[in-house]
Amino acid sequence: MHDKLEACLKDWGELAEEYQDLERKHKEYRQILEKSIALQKKCLSGVTHQKYRLNVIRKLLKEIEPTCSEEQGELDDLQKDILRRQSQLSQMMESLPKKSGRYLQVIMGNVDVSILDKNTKYQYKEQYESFKLIVNLIGGLCTLLNYFLNYRVLDLVIFFLIVWYYCTLTIRESILIVNGSRIKGWWRLHHFISCVAGGVLLVWPDGSAYREFRDQLMLINVYITFLQYLQYVYQKGCLYRLRSLGERQDMDITIDGFHSWMWKGLGFLLPFLYIGYLTQLYNAYTLYRLCDHPNASWQIPVLASIFLLLGAGNIITTSMTIPMKWVESKSSALKYKFIRLDKYFWNHRRRRISASQEVEDSASQTSDEPQDARGLAADHTKEGMEDSEVHKLQDSDVDDVLIPAEADADVFVDDSAKCEDLKKTD
Repeated sequence: MHDKLEACLKDWGELAEEYQDLERKHKEYRQILEKSIALQKKCLSGVTHQKYRLNVIRKLLKEIEPTCSEEQGELDDLQKDILRRQSQLSQMMESLPKKSGRYLQVIMGNVDVSILDKNTKYQYKEQYESFKLIVNLIGGLCTLLNYFLNYRVLDLVIFFLIVWYYCTLTIRESILIVNGSRIKGWWRLHHFISCVAGGVLLVWPDGSAYREFRDQLMLINVYITFLQYLQYVYQKGCLYRLRSLGERQDMDITIDGFHSWMWKGLGFLLPFLYIGYLTQLYNAYTLYRLCDHPNASWQIPVLASIFLLLGAGNIITTSMTIPMKWVESKSSALKYKFIRLDKYFWNHRRRRISASQEVEDSASQTSDEPQDARGLAADHTKEGMEDSEVHKLQDSDVDDVLIPAEADADVFVDDSAKCEDLKKTD
């Protein structure tokens, strides 16, 4: 037999054995996948049920008027428990699939875009950051080059790049929002409006009115590219520092404009931001004056309105964020403070129970020794039941649930709180 044929047969035999092992693993994988999907549905249903019941309890609490200090204390404790439970449910939802927004459903259909693996989720976020940086640099270099070349085809390529960039950016941001990133409000709307502006520029015909505005637009685009790169570098450093301190989430992204978490070391960036926003208003003013041009087309008033909206919206949003930061810096230190204190002290309900027990013990000092023995045995029995409940809770893989206290700190629920929650559910 030929040597090469013999080697091929030998390799095929080894490959057949490996395939049998692979087939067994794949069968096991399919079984685990089906169980995982079934558990996902049960968890989603359970979280939805918990949120519904919490809303019902919160509505009932609004109708309650406490008549004594004890009822007021119970009411406050229950409200704190509800806040804690909401944080726990939010933590659970991070590892469960979420529904896509309307924007994604219109573009992609009813497709699940949830990324459940943390490493894959973080890698997708890093790819988003790299995409923004690379496209901005390419667009800035092309704009600077074409300012001197004055080539119409390259102008159209740049405008098409703007449309494609912002369309892709809005889709990626929508996927990131589903997976835990926080970008909303004006800065998300800003990208949709910029996409429309790029489309109007793309269909603006060449002429004397366009030529009068072209050089100004190219120079301002170069400055905007520089400003976005400056923001990217600065925000990247801020997010890294805040994530290290536990004050931001790993899925937070670099976005346009100024935000409340970009407070320290901001003195050099704010002037550049306001200059960039004023250039947008200057674009609107220039286009407004071009409306009376003999060669004016409908693109000119539309672009004037868009640049006016972008500039005014950026200035107002940034100016509103600065005083809001002062207020948040005073209130954030106290917000959810009870959650962090639970790391070091007993649960508030247990503290109240222990205080009442001290009063009862002082009143029962005249009781006889057999009664004290029976009370001690009852206390031991109660502690043993609580320990068994804690072990049951640990066996169900929900012990030490991590609670995000917004932007303050990540804390753990102590065993006493879990015992109280388990008793309420029982």
